[in-house]
Amino acid sequence: MTDDGVDVTDDGVDLTARLIADLTRLGETVAVAESLTGGLLVAELIRPAGASGVVYGGIVAYNTAIKASVLGVDGDLLRKFGPVHPEVAEQMAEGARHVLAVDGSPASMGIATTGVAGPGPQDGHPEGIVFIGLSRDGRTRSVALHLSGDRGQIRAAAVSEAVRILRAQI
Repeated sequence: MTDDGVDVTDDGVDLTARLIADLTRLGETVAVAESLTGGLLVAELIRPAGASGVVYGGIVAYNTAIKASVLGVDGDLLRKFGPVHPEVAEQMAEGARHVLAVDGSPASMGIATTGVAGPGPQDGHPEGIVFIGLSRDGRTRSVALHLSGDRGQIRAAAVSEAVRILRAQI
């Protein structure tokens, strides 16, 4: 990572810029739904030049009710498990693809973040538990992360991991 917070490879390549270039080359698009990262992920994705051609947009669904009303996360799932759950992350990612459709076409990929940045645990979940949801071609999956650090470090690490997860999908 550089002094200005840009995640780079060992050979100095900007990972997000490489992701945007790869998405452009492949004709892929992405839509974002965020909770604990509060807009940091979509801000990172639109940082490199050329992002407007592949990033459809982002929704910050910080309040649990917004996850259901805007993104279409199942209300029973939220009532039973709360917002910090792998299936919630998956449904957020799928919802983002469709809610942020352009001219009726959903983004080819959706990515979502939900978890506990701290300080301290939330609803029985430890600080640092994060779920990254990914939706692509009608399939969804989630990745569980166990991050450490203060609130800012956990949020920044979640963004970095989400970029890496997107890169691994293409």
